[in-house]
Order: sequence, then C-alpha cells, then structure tokens
Amino acid sequence: MTNELKTFDLRERLLKFSKRILEIVKMLPRSPEGDVIRKQLVAAGTSIGANYEEADGAISKRDFTHKMAIARKEANETKYWLKVISGDFVQPNEIEGDIKEVTEIIKIFSSIINKTRK
Repeated sequence: MTNELKTFDLRERLLKFSKRILEIVKMLPRSPEGDVIRKQLVAAGTSIGANYEEADGAISKRDFTHKMAIARKEANETKYWLKVISGDFVQPNEIEGDIKEVTEIIKIFSSIINKTRK
C-alpha cells in the first residue's frame, strides 16, 4: 500500500484494498504460475469487501456472523497469496504494507465476530 493516510471507514478501506489487489496482480508475470496466482488473489482479495457488504445486509445475528467469518477466511487466503508472491514475483517492499493491511483487517473481523458471538 502506498503511504496514504489510513482510512478509518471500514467499507472504504475494504474498497481501497480490493482496488490495490487489482494493481498488485498486474505486477505478476504472464506465465502458468502467475496466471493461477493472479486468479486466486483476485478472487480472494476482492471478495473480502463483497462479503463484508453481504454481512451488512444479513437477516439475523447468526447470518451476520457467518458472513463475517467468510470475509475473514477470504482475508486469510489473500494474506497467504501475498506471502507466496513476496520475493519470488514481487519485491517484498512493494507489498509489505498490503500484508500489514490485510493482517489488520483480519484482526478487525476477528474482533467483530468475537463481540457478535457474546
């Protein structure tokens, strides 16, 4: 992520992160490996915000918690793929901020899920 001021509106933050994922995949090489990773990273990285939006429209507390858990799962998968490309496909310093950002998102979602379950 660039050194922009941190966004505190979670919805906006997730949208920015999705757009950043789309920028990152453009850095990946056009190769069989790069194509597989690109597809996985785009799917997981852009679905975080989409699943958060679904959670916002949940019909029950249980439904909300389930959709938030899916969003967290996608964030964890995104973090995994970012770590896979770090160093081999993209310079680590180019995406270290993105790995930190998705780690923070995971923590936020975990906190929301835990508070909702209580």
